[in-house]
Amino acid sequence: MKQTLFIVGARGAGKTTIGKLLSEALSYQFVDTDESIQSTSKMTIADLVERHGWGHFRTLESQTLKAVSQSERVISTGGGMVLSLENRQYMQQNGVVIYLQASADVLSKRLSLNPENSQRPSLTGKSIIEEMEGILVEREPLYRECASFIVDANLATEDIVSRVRSYILSRKNKLI
Repeated sequence: MKQTLFIVGARGAGKTTIGKLLSEALSYQFVDTDESIQSTSKMTIADLVERHGWGHFRTLESQTLKAVSQSERVISTGGGMVLSLENRQYMQQNGVVIYLQASADVLSKRLSLNPENSQRPSLTGKSIIEEMEGILVEREPLYRECASFIVDANLATEDIVSRVRSYILSRKNKLI
C-alpha cells in the first residue's frame, strides 16, 4: 500500500534533492509544490510575491498542496507550507510527513553556496543566517508538530533516503 509522503523543512534543507531520490527508491512519482506553482503561474515565486504579495502566494501554495496530493507521491513542500494550520492538518491526515531538520548555520551555508534569489525571495531582507535563525524560531515547532518522522538533514543524502525508506517500509509492514 503506497502512501503520500510530504517532505517539510526550511529552505535549503534538501527537500527537493531528497524527494527526488526517495521517489526513485520507493517507485513513487515526485512533485515539488514550488515548481508546480511556478509552472502553473508561469512566474517565479519572487515575481509572484512581488506582484501579488505573500498572502496570494500562500493561498496558491495551499491549493497546490491539495491538487498534487490526490494520488500517492513524494511531495516536496515549500518551507512555509507549515505556516497554515489547515496545511499541517491536511498533510497529517493524508499521508506521512517527513521533516528534514537542519540548523540555521547549515541552512545558511547551503543557501550561500546555491543562491536562488530569483526563485526564493528573502522573507525579511536580513542576512541569510539571521533570516534562517528567525525562520527556525517561528517554524521549528510547526515542523515538529506535523512530522511523522524527523531526520537529520546534515546526514549524507544516501543515509537520509535509507532512513526514510526504512521508516516507510516498517509502517507498511505494521499496516499489513
